[in-house]
Amino acid sequence: MHVLLVASAFNSLTQRVHAELRDHGHSVAFELALPGTDLAETVRRHHPDLVVAPMLKTAVPREVWSAYTCLIVHPGPVGDRGPSSLDWAVTEERTRWGVTVLQADEEMDAGDVWATADCALPPVGKSDAYRGEVSDAALAAVLLAVERFASGTHVPTPQGPATARPYLRQPQRRIDWDHDTTDTVVRALRAADSRPGVLDELLGGQWFLHGGHPEDTLRGRPGQLLATRAGAICRATRDGAVWIPELRARRAAGEPAPVKLPAVLALGDRLPALPEIPAPLDDAPPAGPRTWSDIRYREQGGAGFLTFSFPGGAMSTDHCRRLLTAYREACSRPTSVLVLGGTRDFFSNGIHLGVIEAAADPAAESWANITAMDDLVEAVLTTTDRLVVAAVGGNAAAGGAMLALAADEVWCRSGAVLNPHYRLMGLYGSEYWTYTLPRRTGTGVAERLMADALPLSAAAARRLGLTDRTLDCAPQDFAGETARLAVRLAASPATQSAIARKKARRDRDEAATPLAAYREAELTRMRETFHDPAAPYHALRRAFVRKEPADRTPPHLARPVPGRHTAPLPSRRPAVTGPAPSGRAAGPRPC
Repeated sequence: MHVLLVASAFNSLTQRVHAELRDHGHSVAFELALPGTDLAETVRRHHPDLVVAPMLKTAVPREVWSAYTCLIVHPGPVGDRGPSSLDWAVTEERTRWGVTVLQADEEMDAGDVWATADCALPPVGKSDAYRGEVSDAALAAVLLAVERFASGTHVPTPQGPATARPYLRQPQRRIDWDHDTTDTVVRALRAADSRPGVLDELLGGQWFLHGGHPEDTLRGRPGQLLATRAGAICRATRDGAVWIPELRARRAAGEPAPVKLPAVLALGDRLPALPEIPAPLDDAPPAGPRTWSDIRYREQGGAGFLTFSFPGGAMSTDHCRRLLTAYREACSRPTSVLVLGGTRDFFSNGIHLGVIEAAADPAAESWANITAMDDLVEAVLTTTDRLVVAAVGGNAAAGGAMLALAADEVWCRSGAVLNPHYRLMGLYGSEYWTYTLPRRTGTGVAERLMADALPLSAAAARRLGLTDRTLDCAPQDFAGETARLAVRLAASPATQSAIARKKARRDRDEAATPLAAYREAELTRMRETFHDPAAPYHALRRAFVRKEPADRTPPHLARPVPGRHTAPLPSRRPAVTGPAPSGRAAGPRPC
């Protein structure tokens, strides 16, 4: 079938639906539902068999749903209605949730039901759950609904009694620092972590707080700032404290939308002198106090695990440098396998465009950030005394995807989406992609991936040779499954010979074309872009981080993309450096 996706943004769920519908053989096109545009005419132009709306903030016009079957993905179970469904679920500490695919009708979220799927709702941030368990459930429900529609025989089920919840506004999210407990504050922050944040007053200004992690040891007067760590601030609650990684200033009248930034950077000179309290790199024991760190290291068997989790997957110059320091320390340990990543949600999306945009000299900060990213990737590429595994538990894009490809093996959760390209941000790209991407896919496929700039499902990435193993497990189980496999790999008698083969190949590749040559060629192109005020990169970066509304659908997305059964990309799979059996990981499938 030809399926038209209509959404308010090409967000993570829309990208996943786009990629997986193509995997299932459907032709797919995408259109933004832009204010002031004639959506009915846009839909007619595509002549779709079916319209699917993975994320739509506005009602579908009668002219559309009366002429085409239009399926709406609602991030809530049957009977739940309203624009803040997941926000309410996190606020109320629900442990089970669901997704409903329903037919567009006169009333929003009230149409007949085509498919549903249930899922667990773990105690994580709203956006993390949305990209994880909710995304898994949504994809299962969408595929079932599309299959039912294609059959031509399925009759959707009318909804029964429903609860229409109102939009969750800032007064209802407000934190009372004098009286709220740590758990209450963390829950409020989790329910608003990516957008819209929790509006608060701090140091004479108004800020949206983004993200929250509990801290058991530090204490102070409720509302008091206690310490900093890795760009985050620690603020006292009634019975403890919370770490807040990011802030966004409230927009002033007539001013451009402020950028979400690491909290310390956002506060700048307003921030009083506070102690910087680094977290230990080693994981705290299970019974130890709760504290937050964005980088952790632990060992199990003969494997080391260097985990990192940066808000939005963005890696600033500081993030890259701190992770490189931790990586070098991990490489000093007597392990034969080092797992990089392995947590749920984002792996990495590359350089931190927000920090760059807020810098006094964005060109200079762009350069500092990309060279720090390159230093990290180079360290991974030149590690020859152990196998390095990139454990991609969530989405990866641009330089973050290339960071994963620098590893010897890439293990990817089945629900992850990869975007191994740069051109939508007006960049040529770096992170040694001209070396790592072609060595996995072949030159022709690498060039096509960069030019097409389309999202890839985990299954498609595996077929093309971008990844070596797909773990079909829930987000909460990914770390455990990764650890089990890594320990088994470290104990395998074949691992030492794989390390020897890896070193020999690196030596051959270096003799043929030094890594420094790839780096210099890539960075020459990047330097030109960074220092050219007229380069599209600057406007594209600004629009992205300041959430400027688009004025049209990107042409490459509006064009129909054939399903893989009708226009497959060639697959050229090189030999991997170590054992990587193709069976599914044990454990429950995504919900």
